[in-house]
Order: sequence, then structure tokens, then C-alpha cells
Amino acid sequence: MASPVSVYHSSSLDSHIASTGRNSLQMELLADVSLLPGEDRITDQEIIYMCPFNGAVKGKVLITTYRLYFKSSDADVPLTLDVPLGVISRVEKMGGASSRGENSYGLDITCKDMRNLRFALKQEGHSRRGIFEMIFRYAFPLSHSLPLFAYVNQEKYTENGWFVYKAMEEFRRQGLPNNKWRITFINKSYDLCDTYPTVLAVPFKCKEDDLRRVASFRSRGRIPVLSWIHRENQAVIVRCSQPLVGMSGKRNKDDERYLDLIREANDTTKKLTIYDARPNVNAVANKATGGGYEGDEYLNAELVFLDIQNIHVMRESLKKLKDIVYPNVEESHWLSSLESTHWLEHIKLVLSGAIQVADKVSSGNSVLVHCSDGWDRTAQLTSLAMLMLDSHYRTLRGFQVLIEKEWISFGHKFASRIGHGDKNHADQDRSPIFVQFIDCVWQMTKQFPTAFEFNEHLLLTILDHLYSCRFGTFLYNCESIRDQQELRSKTVSLWSLVNSKMDIYLNPFYTPESGQVLYPVASMRHLELWVTYYIRWNPRIRHQQQSPVEQRYKELLALREEYLKKLQQLQLSDSSSPYLLANSTTPNTTSSTASTPSQQYTHLQTPF
Repeated sequence: MASPVSVYHSSSLDSHIASTGRNSLQMELLADVSLLPGEDRITDQEIIYMCPFNGAVKGKVLITTYRLYFKSSDADVPLTLDVPLGVISRVEKMGGASSRGENSYGLDITCKDMRNLRFALKQEGHSRRGIFEMIFRYAFPLSHSLPLFAYVNQEKYTENGWFVYKAMEEFRRQGLPNNKWRITFINKSYDLCDTYPTVLAVPFKCKEDDLRRVASFRSRGRIPVLSWIHRENQAVIVRCSQPLVGMSGKRNKDDERYLDLIREANDTTKKLTIYDARPNVNAVANKATGGGYEGDEYLNAELVFLDIQNIHVMRESLKKLKDIVYPNVEESHWLSSLESTHWLEHIKLVLSGAIQVADKVSSGNSVLVHCSDGWDRTAQLTSLAMLMLDSHYRTLRGFQVLIEKEWISFGHKFASRIGHGDKNHADQDRSPIFVQFIDCVWQMTKQFPTAFEFNEHLLLTILDHLYSCRFGTFLYNCESIRDQQELRSKTVSLWSLVNSKMDIYLNPFYTPESGQVLYPVASMRHLELWVTYYIRWNPRIRHQQQSPVEQRYKELLALREEYLKKLQQLQLSDSSSPYLLANSTTPNTTSSTASTPSQQYTHLQTPF
């Protein structure tokens, strides 16, 4: 049943739309829009959508506490928009009361998901004032002392997605603790590092006081801690932030000794490889602000710079990409235009860095990874390397664990990078770091189409809800703030939605291979622009991009279901006929019918 109607009373709106017209409009929209539990209607209005593909489209817009919904009233142009308000980055007034020209007065809305929306209204009676105020108020609730929609959302699911990741369970799956690595709860009150999780894995030989002294020499107190350990060769991926070397070249004996303990924890690691995600020149420049990198004083260590640019470069790169794909794709000089954005070049460098990390660990050598503060490029590198090394993270639930672990629990600044509920669209902290990571994952799924249990639809869903504020999963900057805001008890996890209908996120071509390390080719010739994400709002491109392989996916899924049903029917009929089973002359009949449907399916060979 639809939620009760909650109308915002504004004199300008009431004068613009007669009450009878308003009631009929609401009833009409009630038939079109299925509201979420906890979502309330705010206002609705006749409006013109300036569609970049169809021109001016008359229709009606509904604003709720969660979304902007537009439906065309022109039967010849069946068009709807359903935009979560969290996706909105900027709302501006277009034209003035005296503006000349048709449809020159209205609103210009910039979205975080690669599209812009323009709406035109009648110029008399300040017709846009009410709708502008409502969009601005509910798109940026934190700027108006209102709760994010995730705290209002009352959706219920059979599974609680907040329990997908438990740190101790994940460490045990990796074989920890052991005689070289121990679990510490020194950060249980977030007093060692307020942006780290409460459960950490550190070298067995180090003491709690050692950790505190190391924290004083690492940016934001983000000490080197274990992210992943190789079960066979015991090589590890350790993550942290930059050392506080500064212009004077300060040293810290405890930090130097600590890195040596990490190296010693693996017998085959003669030199600890330190992967600094930054370009060399940036790392040197960071000394001026008190940061820096590990120098020659770190014995038995080698330093490698990976040349990945900072958050500001990435933000500008995505802006340039948006300019060439929306609203119109730059056709005449497409390749040179795409190259000028440098987006794929950045994807290449991130993937290339992760490949180096994975290869070093696979060969038995422990590594340490950091950038400046250890929550942007560091998370990209560790999580991608772990995806290459550990097939568990390539399953649907394992991928959820990877995101919860390396991004959410280790303090990627989602609130700052995305700007949830905040009107400050020009904030220099905003950057598409997590989008870039998901793009890298998509590149891997394209190169290894049978290695991942999940499909592209999962990646698109994750990015859509990165912005939507419908779920609590990507809110706030770190665990300590989430605890303060009672996030887990007051909001719904995105994984509750995903795991309630897993079938639509599964890859039917998935073939589990537990020990295989994936090394994607990180060259420009093998990387593609993710068209179904970046250009999905263009109906012409979307039509052209309907892949025959995707269509074959659906056909095979249906065929698989049909075969499994027939197999189950055969099993039931066989089990109900013991005489037939006992007198069967075919040696393999019993074993094949005793097999599970999934076992039967894994042996099917699908020709392309």
C-alpha cells in the first residue's frame, strides 16, 4: 500500500495549482509510483523536462523524501525519470522571471551519476520557488539539519546484511591468528586510530606499546596492519599511511623495527617491498606538509612508486569524461577525446599497481602498501590485489566482505568523497575513488568472464546506491562515526537487498577455481570504457549496446532452470521406484542421480 500523502504547504504552490487539480494529480501519480516504506510525498507539479534526446517533454514531477519522479503526459513520448535525491550534486535556478525565449525559466540539476537534468516552468507566479526549495531541502538533508533517508527507510528483508562481514570470522578464514601474526583489540575504543576498525592483525612479536609508538609516526595514526595472508607461502599484504618524515627527515626506530618484524614474519621475504601508490614527485612534495616516504634508513626494504595520481586529478578526469559522453557522445574525434580525459590511463595505473602487489605476494614476498593517508589509493590496491589472489572475494558474498573490509571498515572517506546530503558541490574532498575501483573490477570481469560469481548488474547496483542514501552501507567516513550514529541498528544494509534476490546478481558462466591467481592485462589495448555505466543514460547508445552475449545469458539461465527441474523430477521418480534402482543395469545411473543439480550443471559444456 502506498505511503500516506504528505503535502508541503506553500502559498505559491497552492496558488499555482488548484486543490482539485492537485488531488487528481496526486491520485494519478499514486498509480504510477510505488513508494518505499517510510518514503513520503512532498509536492508535485506540472513541468517541462528538457530532454537532451527528445526535446521539450511536458509532464508531471513528484518530489518525495527520497526521489524526484517525472512522467511525461505526452503519449507519443513515453518517458519517466526516477532519480534518488541523493544522486543530486547541485541544483541551480535557470533564467529569471523576465527571461525571454521558450522554456528559458526553470531548474538545472547536476547529478553525480554522469547526467544533468533541466526542467522548465511557467514564468508567472514564482512557479519554481516551491519545487526548488523542496529539492534543495531533501537532496541535501544534512545541510538542513534533517536525517539522511537511510534513517527514515523502513524496508524489511529476510537477511540482515550488516552480518555479512565479521572481522574475526574473516581472519579465521585466512588462517589467523598463527605463530607469526596475532589479533589485537588495542583500538577497541578507537583511541589508537579513530579511522581504523577495532580488530587488527599485527606481527606476533610486537607489543601494544610498540604499536602506540608506531602510531605516532604514521599519518592519522594509521599503523601498518595485515589485510591478507597467503595460506601457502605466508606472504602478507599490509596497509598503512605515510610515515611522518617531514622536511627535516625525521626517523623513528620503532617504526623501522616494526617493518622489519613484518618482513621477518615470512621466512622467504628477504626484502619487504613497500609500494607507495603516489608518483615520486608527489611523495617528495608531501614532506613539506609533514609527510613523506620510507628512505634508506629502512633496512631490508625496497621502495616502489606506482605513479597513481591524487583525488583531485581523478575528479577532473571524470569531469572530462562526463563532458564527452553526456548528453551527446563526441563522435567525430571519439578516440582522441577519450584519451584526453586520461580516465582509462588512470584505470590502467591502478590495475597495474595491483598486479605488481599480487605478483609479489604470489611469489612468496610480503608487501606494504600506502599512499598519503591510506584510505584512497591504498584501498584500491589492496582490494584489487586480494581479488586477484583470493577466489573467495570473487564470489557474491565474498565480494561484499571485501568491500566491507578494505573500504568501509578501514575508513575510506565515503562521506567526504561522495558528499552525501551535503550542498557543498565544489568541496575539494570529493573524488570518484570508489567508482574507479568498481570500474577496475568490471575490467577484470570482462577479461575473466567465468571467474566471478557475480555479474555486471551487481556492480551497477552498488554504484547506484553509493549515491542514493537509501541504505546505510556507504554513509560516513569511518567506523567510529558509524558507531556514534548507530548506523547498524537504525539503517538497512545494501547487502540485505542484494542477498534477498541473489539470482539476479549471479553470473551463469561462473566456474569456481579456488587456487587460480588472476592477472588481468593492464594495457590500453585491453581496457574498455564501461559504456553500460558511463553512457547508459543515452537511449541510442543503450540500444546499440544490447549484447548478444547478454541475451544468451538470459536464455541459458532459463535453460538451466528447465534442466534442473527435469533433473529433480527424475530424481524424485527414481527415489520412488526402489525396484528400478536395485535392478538398474547401468553402472553410472545411481551415481548420476545421486549427484546434486549443481554438480550436474558444472559438467555442462556450453558452446558459443
